[in-house]
Amino acid sequence: MTINSAPYFDAVTATRLLEKIHRAVTGSLRFMEVCGTHTTAIFRHGIKSLLPKEIELVSGPGCPVCVTSQGDMDAFIDLCAKPELVSVVFGDMVRVPGSKSSLAAERARGADIRVVYSPLDAVELAIRNPQKEVVFFGVGFETTGPTVAVAVMEANRRKLKNFFVYCALKRIPPALNALFSESKSALNGLLCPGHVSTVTGLAAYAPIAIRFGLPCVVAGFMPVDILQAILMLVTQTQQGMATVENAYGRSVSTQGNALARKAIETVFDTCDAQWRGLGIVPDSGFCFKKEFALFDATERFGLVPKQGQEPKGCCCADVLRGLVMPYSCPLYKKVCTPQNPVGPCMVSGEGACAAHFKYS
Repeated sequence: MTINSAPYFDAVTATRLLEKIHRAVTGSLRFMEVCGTHTTAIFRHGIKSLLPKEIELVSGPGCPVCVTSQGDMDAFIDLCAKPELVSVVFGDMVRVPGSKSSLAAERARGADIRVVYSPLDAVELAIRNPQKEVVFFGVGFETTGPTVAVAVMEANRRKLKNFFVYCALKRIPPALNALFSESKSALNGLLCPGHVSTVTGLAAYAPIAIRFGLPCVVAGFMPVDILQAILMLVTQTQQGMATVENAYGRSVSTQGNALARKAIETVFDTCDAQWRGLGIVPDSGFCFKKEFALFDATERFGLVPKQGQEPKGCCCADVLRGLVMPYSCPLYKKVCTPQNPVGPCMVSGEGACAAHFKYS
């Protein structure tokens, strides 16, 4: 059922898929889209409003900015206050609130905080500023991991002594395993992330489908991609199946991208990691191997991330687990807005709260 050459915005194709979905549904179904880009695409294209009322779509822990723990945010914000440092981040991180401050507030106070599009830009900053120590905030999933690993390998090749990474990279499959182990997370199917799956491949989700009896379909990001994936999930549930299928065959293969995984495995080991909403998830993070430990910011600056306090009244942790919808949060649209975010789900373009606010 993989689509490889369809017109992904074609109204006729989308209508036919919707008709098939409406005919196939016979009872209430609750599907989770893990990827934040899926969340945004679903809202932007009005897909929720077109589906049968029996189908509920909820968002999961697929926004890398959102799942970065409060403890990691606080540790990096504290580090940025050091005058001798150049702190380097992806743009969404600047406005994420910490327990007491934010990167935006520290930059306003004079901290040297730069926004980049690639970790390699941080390496170039270190080359151009040999008198400064440059620290990159490594946030993301398996998709970002290879780019951070390549940046570290490049810094190692150039024998840089002033480039460091605060590693907050995370792995999606262990987080899903932890999430679905909760009895509260009653789901009928999983819309698996497209970007992450280009690296991990389909095989990464087989243990989840088997252990939890949960249909899994990897989806692309165009309207037809998403509708095709939802139809495949509906079909699996009606047939009593729980397997991994691919609705994004033009980009995702069974085994994924071996070169990207090799880059990660060269630089990083896996380790336990703290997630917002999920707590400490075993084997869900990346940490430096010994031969690259000199680039580890936590070692260089003696950082020990603590358990940060979630903003009072903020429901981001529950939104990330699919337990509540953003509009159920008492702060939503009243206190928490994109202009004045209280939690990270209202900051990132991939955050569920920001998508609800913008499109619903």
